[in-house]
Amino acid sequence: MKTFGYLILVAGLALSSGALISAAEKNEAGKGLDRIAREVRHELVTLPNYNVFDNLAFRVDGSTVTLMGQVTRPTLKSDAERVVRKIEGVENVTNQIEVLPAAPNDDEIRRVAYRSIYSQPNLQMYSVRSVPPIHIIVRNGNIILEGVVANEADKNVAELTAKGIPGAFSVTNNLVVEK
Repeated sequence: MKTFGYLILVAGLALSSGALISAAEKNEAGKGLDRIAREVRHELVTLPNYNVFDNLAFRVDGSTVTLMGQVTRPTLKSDAERVVRKIEGVENVTNQIEVLPAAPNDDEIRRVAYRSIYSQPNLQMYSVRSVPPIHIIVRNGNIILEGVVANEADKNVAELTAKGIPGAFSVTNNLVVEK
């Protein structure tokens, strides 16, 4: 997974040193960033309180990791930053994770959306994973679907199901179809 940050890193090194970077050096830098990205992903998805109602994303730019997404508990935001800071090769962490406001109405929408989405026959297979891949983010009555599904039909079923949730004002479908 070569990121935009990798391109900036390579360009920055070439410009600052005034020398050309060999293909081998570029490959080594890419491997280091790939390793960091794999470790960041692993650390985030194995956080004990990370669940289907949270969405964690990140970007690796050289030795800087930017954390993004939305969480339902402030402790998850700080836990994510703490575990990423410990990864070898990470020098800076920018934590842009949003802590969703506590709202009983949003909690009810989350529960109903979870039951409705994961009870759909073609979406049930996603519910058996430790952290199901369809994340249900609810902010002020608005539902955002994040994550990955196997095909366009699953993406559409999740969206149509979410649109039928009582009390939800809108649905944004950011689900990505696997390649």
